Amino acid sequence: MADLSKADIERVDFVWGIYDSTNEGIDAYYLGDLLRALELNPTLATIEKLGGTKKKGEKKLMADEFYPIFSQVLKDKDQGVYEDFIECLKLYDKAEDGHMIGGELTHILLSLGEKLSDQELDIVVKDCLDPEDEDGMIPYVPFLARVCGKPEPASENPFTK
Repeated sequence: MADLSKADIERVDFVWGIYDSTNEGIDAYYLGDLLRALELNPTLATIEKLGGTKKKGEKKLMADEFYPIFSQVLKDKDQGVYEDFIECLKLYDKAEDGHMIGGELTHILLSLGEKLSDQELDIVVKDCLDPEDEDGMIPYVPFLARVCGKPEPASENPFTK
């Protein structure tokens, strides 16, 4: 814990308390959720490498085991952040006006990186995606803001910063 700031430790303790209300540890199945609640974005491979499990009930983690995991993920530079995602989707913004073809976004979510299942895609689209306009275009910055839990920017056009 020597490499964690006091503020980091307080954040971990707060979130840990929510996930471990009985002081019996958390199921390693929820390791990714816990890290994401701490505003980190680990890949599924990273979660598995650090001790996360794919099934409930296989393993418990205690807080003292979690601090080094949190510290390691905090230092990991290989996790995408909101701004990286905007830069990626700008590649699909042909008119440079903050819009892309909705079908391209769903294709990306289904086929690139850690792919979403059809069911997961349906949930994300329902909860986070604005309807397509008459040309099949969607504003991608508000979508990313919703997915990443960021406030929606006043301007949809990421090229007008």
